[in-house]
Amino acid sequence: MKKRPNLLYVFLDQWRYQAMGYAKEDEVCTPHMDSFARESLDCTEAVSTFPLCSPHRASLLTGKYPFSVGMWTNCKIGLSEILMLKPQEICIGNVLKDTGYHTGYIGKWHLDASEQNFEKNPVSGAKDWDAYTPPGERRQGFDYWLSYGACDEHLTPHYWADTPKQIRPNCWSPEFETDKALEYMEGKKQQEEPFALFVSYNPPHLPYELVPDKYYEKYKDMPVHFRENVPKEKRTPEMETITRQYFAAVSGVDEQFGRLLDFLKENHMEEDTIVVLSADHGEMLGSHGRMSKNVWYEESIHIPLYIRQKGRLAPAKYKELVASPDHMPTLLGLLDIPVPDTCQGFNHAPGILGQESNAPKDAFLCSYPGMPEMVAAFEKQGLNSKCYGWRGIRTHTHTFVINNGYKPGEKQVKMLYNNEKDPYQQNPLMITELNEELAADYEKRLREYLDMQQDPFLM
Repeated sequence: MKKRPNLLYVFLDQWRYQAMGYAKEDEVCTPHMDSFARESLDCTEAVSTFPLCSPHRASLLTGKYPFSVGMWTNCKIGLSEILMLKPQEICIGNVLKDTGYHTGYIGKWHLDASEQNFEKNPVSGAKDWDAYTPPGERRQGFDYWLSYGACDEHLTPHYWADTPKQIRPNCWSPEFETDKALEYMEGKKQQEEPFALFVSYNPPHLPYELVPDKYYEKYKDMPVHFRENVPKEKRTPEMETITRQYFAAVSGVDEQFGRLLDFLKENHMEEDTIVVLSADHGEMLGSHGRMSKNVWYEESIHIPLYIRQKGRLAPAKYKELVASPDHMPTLLGLLDIPVPDTCQGFNHAPGILGQESNAPKDAFLCSYPGMPEMVAAFEKQGLNSKCYGWRGIRTHTHTFVINNGYKPGEKQVKMLYNNEKDPYQQNPLMITELNEELAADYEKRLREYLDMQQDPFLM
């Protein structure tokens, strides 16, 4: 019996859909990713359900919506509630392991409780939001482990394997992680059991300046052409520098991703391996005067998602909406593995394989107040902070958002964007007689998503 395909899932942190040469939007050089995209299924409408690290990662690994899995903000310190991905969850690593895969995880995890919630000076040396995840159930089915919780020292990273002793390679994190991924695949290429390896690169996540000079040199004199929705007052020399640094980091990761692709080609493994390239969320990079993520604009929620298996998946544009909880069931479907009943996401595998598929016509979007001072302000007034923040719906044509604010007493605002006519989302539509029926339909659908998750937002 022929063994199942291997799985190599590579994802970047804070990498937006536009930041790739293939997308023909940002002026970033990504030859390896571009070549890969041309050979892949391009999921053109992939979105991050909750454009923040821990919530998306929890959805990715469980196939559930962030609130359903208890991940309403990042795993961090300073909250009255300690957040972590609970060991009882059925994750893709557990399912793959139980199906006969050897599983591996390399890079940023950010799904375990920050150790300083429990100890001021943990034996592992973890600080702030960081955590060492020891062998056992909190690794969610991954056999091989080289990871850390949350730390952004890209040029001087640290990792943990199976002891609390830190591993410090003294090189740029994507380079070291790629070295270890190649080492892992070299050891597995002749094995009878298939492997499933997840590689989680932190760059281009900020700090933007922590990128090797050899990559920044390619951009340091490049004229920066800002997106139309970057306000003129934000188009400063500092913003130009940050943009170049961000692009440099993407180019650097592109080089490392190319090394992974070369290995598969040189070892005749391209037809035996499903390769996925994606991100956990995007980066605003000055659009609408904002930096970072955690907002409903396309630069924040629209993520790359490319899937390749040569000889099986024909290169094409897959235009259905793919949300964060859809990754697990879709990957299992492509591997011909039954999807657990716990998954709330949609299995796109039948549609990808050319079969009849009733894919959702919308995707749920959300964000909850998560900074400790925000949550404390609500708790002080006896309010549930989880009723605030914003929730929304993204369709092929529109984005509909209800924003309850991040401070007690803020007025609720409803926004509707026509993304076809206003792709930079600069002119939210007033909800009038012309579109109130459409907005009402979207709000009804939004309530269905909220009810399914028992989210108290509109109660």
